[in-house]
Formats: sequence, C-alpha cells, structure tokens
Amino acid sequence: MLPAMARSRPADRFQQLRDAALLVFASKGLRRSRMADVAKAMGVSPGSLYNYVESKEALFLWIIERGGLDAPVEAPSALPIRTPAPGVLEARLREHLEAGFHLPLFEAALARRRVTDAEAELTALIEEIYERVAINRRVMTIVERSAIDLPELFQIYFVKLRRDYFARFTRYVERRQKAGHFRDDVEPVVAARVVAELVAYFARHRFGDQDPTLLPDDGVVRENVIQLAVASLLPVEARATRRRE
Repeated sequence: MLPAMARSRPADRFQQLRDAALLVFASKGLRRSRMADVAKAMGVSPGSLYNYVESKEALFLWIIERGGLDAPVEAPSALPIRTPAPGVLEARLREHLEAGFHLPLFEAALARRRVTDAEAELTALIEEIYERVAINRRVMTIVERSAIDLPELFQIYFVKLRRDYFARFTRYVERRQKAGHFRDDVEPVVAARVVAELVAYFARHRFGDQDPTLLPDDGVVRENVIQLAVASLLPVEARATRRRE
C-alpha cells in the first residue's frame, strides 16, 4: 500500500504532485496507475487533482520532461496540464530517452582509435555515466516499471537504447583490450556489463534498496565507485603502479 503524503499548502502543490506521481508510477507503472492513486498519495480528493492535470498520461509526460529532478517545482504556466495528442507521448518519450543515453565523452572515447592515457579517458567517461544515471535515476525507475506493461516503451528503452548502450560499452572495452590498455583476461561483454551495473547500482538502485546498507555520504560513494570501476579494467601492472603512487 502506498503511503499518503502530508497535506501541503497550495503553493507546494506541484512539489507534492511531482513526488506523489513518482511514487505511484515507480510502484505501478503508467498503465496500472490511476489518478485516484496519485490523489491518495497526495492526500487530496481525486476530483481536485483534475484542476492541475487532465490525465495520468499528461502527468507522466510532465514528470519525464522535468527529469524527476529534486529541485523545487514551479507551477506550469497554464492549467490544467493537457493530455498529449495521440502519438505525442511516445514520440516525446523516445526523444527524452535518446537524450538521456547520449553521452558525449563516451561517444568520443568510442570513436578514438588511439589514446595516450587510457586511465584518464576511462575515469572521465565513468564519471559522465555516473552523473547521468544519478540525475535521471527517478525517471529511469518509472520508465522501466512502465515498460513492463507497454510494448512500445519496452522496445524503445530495453530493446533499442539499453541494448545499444551495453553493446557500445562492450566495443569500447574490446578495443582498449586489443590495444593493451585494459586487462585481457576477461570477456569484454562481461567486463563492460559489470562496470555498467556497478555504476547503475550505486548511482541509482541503492536508493530503492529495501534493506539499505550503511554507507558514507553520496560524494564518498561516488568517488569510491568510480575508482573501483576504473581499477577493475586496468591491467595488473597498472593497478600495482597506482598503489605505489
């Protein structure tokens, strides 16, 4: 059962709406969620909710376009938030998800045939991935939950974008292995997936852990995860050099 949120002043209403929508969509996904669920989580009547947003589809798109950020929420310029026209929701979702998977430093590293400092390159791209996942973690959660029930969204997110991300990461690892920059005693596909999932867990999934482990603050976690991810791909001699330094 979803917990009801404390009532808030009207000035806080859209902050409350954002938080309630994220809670409900993360639990049930778009197809199974109801406006009544969001209203209950907000602690308001279902009828009053329609003063702010026309439908759950309008609310879902509003959340996606805001990026699920923790920043204060401002009221939209026009109310209620309108339901997107047929086909618009899927198109906008595709656009936002593709932007989320666009990683400039990662793309530059993948296109680079030669590198003078592979460790620095790897550190930079893992930092980029960590930051992107951390920023988008709440949206990724509701998209993944919703994709279970929506074949079109499943194809966009899981089949196209996520598979392509892992495939590109694998090509990058394989290329650096062949050049002697990364350890070559592990399969590229496994090494890439391990690093990607390590970052994903600590930048995103740990926040929803039902039995969270006591950890230092987020900055310390981030720094250590990046160090561990980088070290896992470096050859043994490179790791030994780092320890001596």
